[in-house]
Amino acid sequence: QWQLVDTGGGLVQAGDSLRLSCAASGRIYSSAVMAWFRQAPGREREFVAAIRWGTGRTYYADSLKGRFTISRVGAENTAYLQMDNVKTEDTAIYYCARGVELSYTPSPYRDWGQGTQVTVSS
Repeated sequence: QWQLVDTGGGLVQAGDSLRLSCAASGRIYSSAVMAWFRQAPGREREFVAAIRWGTGRTYYADSLKGRFTISRVGAENTAYLQMDNVKTEDTAIYYCARGVELSYTPSPYRDWGQGTQVTVSS
């Protein structure tokens, strides 16, 4: 029954904030990496942020310019993505993922959530 469930998307205005959640039904081990990716229509899936579960060290796409923050609550087996000052370019389906190594490409990640749609209007 182990799975990732990503939630929190919706329709928002440019400049608004959102907080996405990624809840795992099972324990996330300290060696794991949790990440957020996004995919816009007609575009490849791109890296957003990642966190090493054991240490809490975070990694971000440079293009986000500090607007997004990834965090975790280990006791809840849940990762979060705080999105501030969203732009229309942020419109995409956002996916959480779990892997055994840090990667800025999606292929090494082993488990994926179903995705949650974020739509930013002007």
